[in-house]
Amino acid sequence: MVYTTLISTQELLAHLEEPDWVVVDCRFVLTNKEQGRRAYEQGHISGAVYAHLDEDLSGPIVPGQTGRHPLPEIEQFAQTLSKWGIDGQTQVVAYDSAGGAIASRLWWMLRWLGHDAVAVLDGGWPRWQAEGLPTRSGVEANEARSFAPRPRPELVLNAGEVEQIRTDPNYLLFDARSADRYRGENETLDPVAGHIPGARSLPYAGNLGPDGQFLGQAELKARFEAELGQTPPEQTVFYCGSGVTAAHNALAMAHAGLGEARLYPGSWSEWITDPDRPVAKE
Repeated sequence: MVYTTLISTQELLAHLEEPDWVVVDCRFVLTNKEQGRRAYEQGHISGAVYAHLDEDLSGPIVPGQTGRHPLPEIEQFAQTLSKWGIDGQTQVVAYDSAGGAIASRLWWMLRWLGHDAVAVLDGGWPRWQAEGLPTRSGVEANEARSFAPRPRPELVLNAGEVEQIRTDPNYLLFDARSADRYRGENETLDPVAGHIPGARSLPYAGNLGPDGQFLGQAELKARFEAELGQTPPEQTVFYCGSGVTAAHNALAMAHAGLGEARLYPGSWSEWITDPDRPVAKE
């Protein structure tokens, strides 16, 4: 069986020692960029390698041009995946301690490069720990393999394309940040507050229950169908602050069986690098 959206702790446990499985710890805290790595070294799911959001899942920031977490160059990221022991035969499982908010970035990036056998651990590290499942400390590594990317450019929009579709009634543009940041309130991460005009608010946190796990498929389906109406997935676009948590909405929508949405990876932090781009607050 191939896992393509979510995987439970017990399902992962049953496959933990299999050679064609790679587990990736994606824990990261935006306000303390080394906290996730330190936490991984102190304890992680047995066999997991560590992915640093800034160093592994993002490319270099170009001031005035990119957002806070631009996508890396494809060949560079393929080398990173190869180093982690991932190739076309590998089932990848990503996890974090934030309800999948960071792990979903790796999920989406692998899908973007044509690798569908990737899932996010539902409940992540907190649930794994709570169930007393196998952990180790230190730094782990896998034998390198060769990852061959098969890019899917249709999943990605740039700022110019977002400018075109944001007023097109055939498209829907959703902001995955919290509702207050969408409204331009309590902005602490980016120098300009607000949202892209024409975008609707759909916070990624609404995909999770109070236990930090994803809502059931029926609940997720109802949530997204209420927002999408008749708009097809390929005309549904998600963005957030820097292109990370937007992937959480894409994951939840796919898990609900509603298809594969598109992402604006540059997101708000890239949008505001051009003062001529419009900004809305409401």
